[in-house]
Amino acid sequence: MAKAYNQTPPKEITILYTNDFHSAFDPVPAYWLKDSPKLGGAGQLSTMIGQLRAKEKNTFLFDAGDMFTGMLSNVSQGELLMEMMMSMHYDAMGIGNHEFDYGSKNFLKQINRVPFPVLGANIFYKGTEIPYARPYTILEKNGIRLGVIGIIGLDAFSVLWQEGSADLEFRDPVPITQKIVAELKPQVDLIVVLAHQGKTGPQQTDAEARPEVQRDVREDIDFCSVVPGIDIYIGGHAHKGMERPYREPVNGALIVQTYGYGTRLGYLKVQFKDKKITSYTGELLKVWSDRYPADSLVQAKINAYKEKFAPQIGIPLGSLKNRLVRDYMRESSLGCFIADVIRETTNTDVAFENAGGLRADLPQGTITNGNVLDAVPFFNTLSVLEMTGKQIKEVLEQSFSLERGMMQVSGLKAWYDLKKPVGKRLVRLQIGSAPVQDSKIYRVGTNSFIADGGDLYQTFHDLKKVNDKTPFSTVIMDHIKKTKIIQAPEMNRLIPVKN
Repeated sequence: MAKAYNQTPPKEITILYTNDFHSAFDPVPAYWLKDSPKLGGAGQLSTMIGQLRAKEKNTFLFDAGDMFTGMLSNVSQGELLMEMMMSMHYDAMGIGNHEFDYGSKNFLKQINRVPFPVLGANIFYKGTEIPYARPYTILEKNGIRLGVIGIIGLDAFSVLWQEGSADLEFRDPVPITQKIVAELKPQVDLIVVLAHQGKTGPQQTDAEARPEVQRDVREDIDFCSVVPGIDIYIGGHAHKGMERPYREPVNGALIVQTYGYGTRLGYLKVQFKDKKITSYTGELLKVWSDRYPADSLVQAKINAYKEKFAPQIGIPLGSLKNRLVRDYMRESSLGCFIADVIRETTNTDVAFENAGGLRADLPQGTITNGNVLDAVPFFNTLSVLEMTGKQIKEVLEQSFSLERGMMQVSGLKAWYDLKKPVGKRLVRLQIGSAPVQDSKIYRVGTNSFIADGGDLYQTFHDLKKVNDKTPFSTVIMDHIKKTKIIQAPEMNRLIPVKN
């Protein structure tokens, strides 16, 4: 009689994931879709997650960083985001650069607030071997064990608030992750990495409809190719929505990421046997705001914080005739408006505003100070510098590399050709109504982050500057209050050359 063998069936888990939520508590109109349906909203996202948990066995919920930034994040110092994640029962979070928007000490306070692990394996107190956060955790559900590691990339480190995190250093995540994977692999079924690295994502609401602005995930792929043993890699920072999982060809890690802002929920179901993934399916689920009633607990928390901070965020300032929108890779109506306000306020020849500093569109109709805090949430001030025409050209050439998006401008017209090599894309430049003169000195206004060489604009770094003490967001609010009715700004300042 033949001996019967017990064929153990594969085990199955479902992983739900988010990244780069950026305080997107309320649904947004998807103006790039027919009839502008609404997408996202924290309450709606929570309801969707709850429905999937009820249907799927062994479900885990992860975030890959950048929950912070935005109006309610700003006034609550990120506290509301952590409260939201607590109510949504996240299993773990990887740390992103914007978690340090209010300083490392504040984020440590927020880490201690929540019951789930907040992970950052390559963040240490400067000059020591003392870790800032937990490097990894082991999660167990129904006998299934996951080893979860959090890392942050060096590009993400370059754009965080340096002064507020001067006590920390960010180390190369590759050798650190290799060591942790080797330690965890014998103890768990699968290894999950929550990674916030790669190129900075495009700061615009309609990025999912604009393939030309989307970043690649080359750094994520390269990372998985040199760190064997990773089974699932959930990315962030690049805002690169991956409609289907990508299987890294060297070691087989499944790489996933959403577009951010909570408009999509990442969904990944895997079957595994003997610690190896045998099959998988995944997609990005649209969070249709009208189809999901807001989770009552999450929405109650949001409403309570809105009420608490109403004097700071609910004051009407004026009105907009048209919605002012962002565009990371070309001139935008919001960028032109902000740059105009800078130039008018500083009384300069030229003004610059970095595309990455614009974090939300300004809606048509009544504008509150909360809307402004959403759009320009950082603790910058205004800076005035003296620059030669040649130095202004250098700034524009850096802008046209698109490495950190296209600089928004006022007081000049620039013609550019993106088909030319980086560093040679500026075709023609006039300041005011006259051609630029390389040796002439021009007065330039910008925000203090750029004036200090932020977003790779090193031309500014060593220049003498005069910094104002008024918060940048207050400057924008004061302008709207004074003007009352805001018209759409004149465009055609950054002009692509048509061959």
